[in-house]
Amino acid sequence: MSEKWTEQDTPDQRGRVAIVTGANTGLGFATAQALAGRGATVVLAVRNVAKGKQAAARIAGDVAVQELDLTSLESIRAAAADLRAAHPRIDLLINNAGVMYTPKQTTRDGFEMQFGTNHLGHFALTGLLLDRLLPVPGSRVVTVSSVGHRIRAAIHFDDLQWEHSYGRVAAYGQSKLANLMFTYELQRRLTAHGTTVAVAAHPGVSNTELARNSPAFLRLPLTWLAPLITQNPAMGALPTLRAATDPAVQGGQYYGPGGVGEVRGHPRLVSSSPQSHDVAVQQRLWTVSEQLTGVEFPIGAQPRQPAARP
Repeated sequence: MSEKWTEQDTPDQRGRVAIVTGANTGLGFATAQALAGRGATVVLAVRNVAKGKQAAARIAGDVAVQELDLTSLESIRAAAADLRAAHPRIDLLINNAGVMYTPKQTTRDGFEMQFGTNHLGHFALTGLLLDRLLPVPGSRVVTVSSVGHRIRAAIHFDDLQWEHSYGRVAAYGQSKLANLMFTYELQRRLTAHGTTVAVAAHPGVSNTELARNSPAFLRLPLTWLAPLITQNPAMGALPTLRAATDPAVQGGQYYGPGGVGEVRGHPRLVSSSPQSHDVAVQQRLWTVSEQLTGVEFPIGAQPRQPAARP
């Protein structure tokens, strides 16, 4: 592998099944396209089936579309049932879909939109599909976080759903911090099984539709600075792609752009914030997430020990 890891470094994926959430556009589409280009069977798990089919038509290879609305536990359960029926084995589950800086609103189940979609939706989907990955050598769960996990971020157990106050930036930070904590706790629980691993990635600052809900005070600066501080979706997807396919990747690692401030550049191993490694908070978040979603994982808790750090 070269120092500057690129899409061309992706190993042969023939015979592997990959599910990518939010794959009809942006980072998810670029990830799905790259995996299909290497021979994987790729499922675009998307909220809008029509847009998913349009995206699938633009990808050469074995591609299918699965309806999945991460704002609805009912939809997540239905999608998981469909995916389980269609795929006795799953090699890659890429938890990519997300929302960012949304106005205050809730999911169909009453969860704050960013926490409910970015964390709880993927938590539930992973738990419902995990037994399809566990027997598969080399299988991985890759969850996409963000540099936003460092910005005004904390897990607000006293007000997880932001019912008493709401800050869209802080709520996004909570959801992306939760993505990392979920990855680290999942990896701890997977360790005893010796097959599936959990890995996290972030795209730096990528030029996608995700930032369309940015606060007004950020929109103009982002518009002017975009050419200097953002990268295209194909580059932004590389950390996820590397986390999913590089044979050297280990469970509990975190990949992001290698440039200054992890804003852009080729993917490399990066570090997450100190609070993301708080084992007690990780385990508490796991327990609360099981209670909120009603989904229990087919793996037990392991002894408390720090998650792998780069």
